[in-house]
Amino acid sequence: MDVVTRNNVVITGREDGPVMMLANGFGCDQNMWRLVTPELARHFRLVLFDHVGTGKADVSTWSEQRYSTLDAYAEDLLAICDELGLGPLVLVGHSVSGVIAVLAASWRPELFERLILLTPSPRYVDDEGYRGGFSAEDIDELLESLDSNYLGWSQSLAPVVMGNPERPELTEELTNSFCRLDPAVARVFARATFLSDNRADLGRVTVPTRVIEVAQDVIAPREVGAYVHRSIPGSELVTLDAVGHCPQLSSPATTARAIAEFASGGR
Repeated sequence: MDVVTRNNVVITGREDGPVMMLANGFGCDQNMWRLVTPELARHFRLVLFDHVGTGKADVSTWSEQRYSTLDAYAEDLLAICDELGLGPLVLVGHSVSGVIAVLAASWRPELFERLILLTPSPRYVDDEGYRGGFSAEDIDELLESLDSNYLGWSQSLAPVVMGNPERPELTEELTNSFCRLDPAVARVFARATFLSDNRADLGRVTVPTRVIEVAQDVIAPREVGAYVHRSIPGSELVTLDAVGHCPQLSSPATTARAIAEFASGGR
């Protein structure tokens, strides 16, 4: 199966524009970008896709052995670039796909003109001298809850991730996105995400990078954004006046501007 079909690759936007690839976070699909794509499509040729096992990607190509680490997702991203002859391009990675973007760019920097990491976290578990936002016990409980009652887990995690309790429609959308995910895929992807420690990979990035954090984000608190910024040589840090881990949904106009501004690079 070709990677375009496997990953449900969709290309849209300005045909003669610079290429921008959008990579979504855990439990979601490319539909999560829909509120920012109209603005970005005015300036860029957009490449969207679904991670294997999510959205409309081919679940038959998923296996627990292959997708038990984030490396496999980065390899898929690079395979899409190679198949379509893309690069150098602007890569935008949300949440765990920020780390996937870091891996891809550290392995094949020639493919990427710029990186934009939206609410990334290289490690969710607190460590000595590092605040990831969760204790080891927190993550253990989160994963145990996922194993025992996936639908209940989805309904309890979504409002924490989304924030903005005054906008329940956003939480409902994220809950539904989680619930569409095969529980077997979710268990493996969750462990690859929440038990990962990719702090050492940040210093290997040589591509110009903008880190976009959110003023109030329970999943990736501002200490994490500061850490990512310090660890990637020459990176920029931008703080959005927004709430929640998914600003492309809760504050799409502000998020689109922050992405386009850096991606344009003075063009």
